[in-house]
Amino acid sequence: MLLSENQEIAMGQESDPEIVRYFGLYDDKQMQQFINEKGQKMAAISHRKNLKYQFKIVDSPVVNAFAVPGGYVYFTRGIMAHFNNEAEFAGVLGHEIGHITARHSAKQYSNAMLAQAGLIAGVLISPEFAQFADVAQQGVGLLFLKFGRDAEKQSDELGVEYSTKINYDAQQMADFFGTLQQLQKQSGAEEVPDFLSTHPNPGDRQKNVTKLAADWRKKVSASDLKVNRDSYLKMIDGIIYGDDPRQGFAEDNVFYHPVMKFQFPYPSSWMMQNSPEQVQFAPRDGNAMMMLTLTKGSSLDNAAQTLVQNYKLNVQESKRDDVNGNPAIVMVADQQAGEQAVVRTLIYVIENGGNYYAMIGASSKNNFNNYVQAFNSSMNGFRTLTDPAKLNKQPERIDIKPVPGQGTLEAALRSYKVPEKRMQELAVLNGMALNERVDKGMLIKVIK
Repeated sequence: MLLSENQEIAMGQESDPEIVRYFGLYDDKQMQQFINEKGQKMAAISHRKNLKYQFKIVDSPVVNAFAVPGGYVYFTRGIMAHFNNEAEFAGVLGHEIGHITARHSAKQYSNAMLAQAGLIAGVLISPEFAQFADVAQQGVGLLFLKFGRDAEKQSDELGVEYSTKINYDAQQMADFFGTLQQLQKQSGAEEVPDFLSTHPNPGDRQKNVTKLAADWRKKVSASDLKVNRDSYLKMIDGIIYGDDPRQGFAEDNVFYHPVMKFQFPYPSSWMMQNSPEQVQFAPRDGNAMMMLTLTKGSSLDNAAQTLVQNYKLNVQESKRDDVNGNPAIVMVADQQAGEQAVVRTLIYVIENGGNYYAMIGASSKNNFNNYVQAFNSSMNGFRTLTDPAKLNKQPERIDIKPVPGQGTLEAALRSYKVPEKRMQELAVLNGMALNERVDKGMLIKVIK
């Protein structure tokens, strides 16, 4: 262990504002209060109650929860949408606190010697282009640390212990692993939900947690452990589900941002990762990447110069241009990425609506000519968004509804006109099978 506890705390304090800036906090005071109250109650009975814990819900659609050293725990709105009761939430909360109390993340940081710390700030360019093939990890790879089986087993044990001690039924945590397995099947082997990619072996862990939950129930002599299904579902009624188009969205290989009012095309088959700070694209082979972000400056020239200085770029070519009525500076610039490796970039700094946008395409110097046409095509396609349908696009939200009559979940979903193609998706969202029996008045999730 290379980190002292004080260093661990300092690292969390330094990372937290970058994480919040990268994802954004989910704008729901009731839910933020809920995670903080439950988190503080659980932290008080943990093995490191001396830490000043912070608990936050970040504005991301991915299904994930993660912790960083020093007592910082984050849940995405995506995972909050997939819980079906408070006990499931409490089990995962205990699991993440367990990573902190057992210092798993601190050990991972120590092992890495903090070499990747810059990823938290969203470093633009890296010689390790294979990183960009796994878009879910890009930009925040350091946060989603992959723990070994022993660490995961220990955190599962602590999660069961902590959630049981604050009077929740830890069996529900085991049941949530079933939901995660269904998500894995639904999304396909190549696109594993983030919580699974960083927390492996859900099937084996489901069996283990079931046994642990029974053992801890006996230890605390509990007969009335809480599940709290209805109160949890009522709390998440209206939560944004999936991508929030207000933060930008893609359709037919065009990226639209209705709030900032711009659009541009991107290469077919390239993967996308969007966050409040930047949007990134990469081919599956990971040999290039392209991104758009805001850059600061008192003028277009100043914004371009600031970008060059911030990323220590060596400008090879530069010219002024016009991109669909928007003043722009176009540059080809290199960055030294090691003793031998050189990354070459094509950069468009575009003035639009009082903002300065940096569009950056990057590849190795040797590969650059293979991608420069794709970079230019996207960057020259940047324009002001005027289509009312795109400007007014709204996010989907979870709608909590009572089951209208005895029958199956499938019948209940059909009564709320759920499309056939989304039936299995809604079953997974409800943590149930389509043929599972439901009672009249039971609350379920649909999408509006």
